[in-house]
Amino acid sequence: MSKKVLVAGAGAAGMCAAIMAARQGADVTLLEKNDIAGKKISMTGNGRCNLTNEAMSPSCYNLSARDRMGDFLDRFGVSDTIDFMRSLGVVTQSEEGYIYPLSGQAVTVQNALFDEVKRLGIDYISGRQLKKITPLNEGGFEVKASGEVYNADAVIIATGGLSGPKSTMSTGDSYYIAKSLGMEVTKTYPALAALLSDDKDLPKEYGVRMMANVRIEEIEDLCEYGEVQITSKGISGIPVLQLSGRVAQYLDEDEDLAAKDGKPNGASVTAVLDFFPSYSDDEFENLKKDISGMAEGKSFIQVLDGICNHLIGVMILGRCGIDQDALVKKDDLDKLCSLIDNYRKVRISICGVSDYASSQVTKGGVSLDDLSDDLESLKTPGVYVVGELADVDGRCGGYNLQWAFTSGSIAGIAAAVK
Repeated sequence: MSKKVLVAGAGAAGMCAAIMAARQGADVTLLEKNDIAGKKISMTGNGRCNLTNEAMSPSCYNLSARDRMGDFLDRFGVSDTIDFMRSLGVVTQSEEGYIYPLSGQAVTVQNALFDEVKRLGIDYISGRQLKKITPLNEGGFEVKASGEVYNADAVIIATGGLSGPKSTMSTGDSYYIAKSLGMEVTKTYPALAALLSDDKDLPKEYGVRMMANVRIEEIEDLCEYGEVQITSKGISGIPVLQLSGRVAQYLDEDEDLAAKDGKPNGASVTAVLDFFPSYSDDEFENLKKDISGMAEGKSFIQVLDGICNHLIGVMILGRCGIDQDALVKKDDLDKLCSLIDNYRKVRISICGVSDYASSQVTKGGVSLDDLSDDLESLKTPGVYVVGELADVDGRCGGYNLQWAFTSGSIAGIAAAVK
């Protein structure tokens, strides 16, 4: 008799788990509380679905997961994800190491996964929110979901974290369920999110987009490079997203002042932006000399407009107390050089991280210490935890979808054959 496997949550991890279990011959039921399976997939990669990344490494994941990520990725890694996509009929392509569907559309992946769910005869039921999992004395589980009761030999929880509640209805319900089954749930934070600032002189209107190094002064070795967006509310962009989870955790743990959704009540850190990261010290000194040699008779803002974004120049001049329309005189050249130095150390006070609604992933979740190598609960064997519900979060760039496919594959096969 086929093993009965119930999967709660039809996102990337859940559909992958259901497909892998069914391919092993299991009788699979897939529950989803949304009307549409894979809703979050359709929004990933700006609608293009960055499936994985050729630069895959355990170091691309949170510190608490790194010791085990190597083993997980050895079992189902980048090439396995590409092969899995091909088995669904999805052709992929690499763009500087970032793997996308050749169609350029995330809906291609969403539809292909769901088409395979239907092809395999998986019993898919929408409008079912997981409520309770009860181990039975005779073995197996009773699963309650939105007033209905199901029986299964194994249960895979793939219901996601807290990120994107308005778009995906991810409300973190299963953290409570995991706790009720004896699993530890580490504290959660919004990750891959913008950093908030209450500085009053940040660029208004449409803000600024510039390439820069972003360093968090209070957190050692926390530095990223890329396009940064600066607005009156704070900073965002891919390098900022990469930093956000660590910042949210630091603000909470260092000051113990964090309020709901990672917004601290008084705690802050400082983001230091360098708009000339590719310049060595000597090269930057030469640049300052060249600029100074052509500056006399121009206004300060005219000089600064020649080297960087206008609104950044206005902000720097304001912070230095210099009239932007004042003319540069011969005696001002040393002052001008000191002014230009600020482009390598623009300081922005960070008072919090944007909320779960605007974050892409949740940091924290079910501790990997409570899960086996097959992602099976050590406290309640037969229950598996996959995807964002586990305490695994990766960098922006396909790493979180890779974890969804890795964890879904490992748990789906194990649930079907053990």
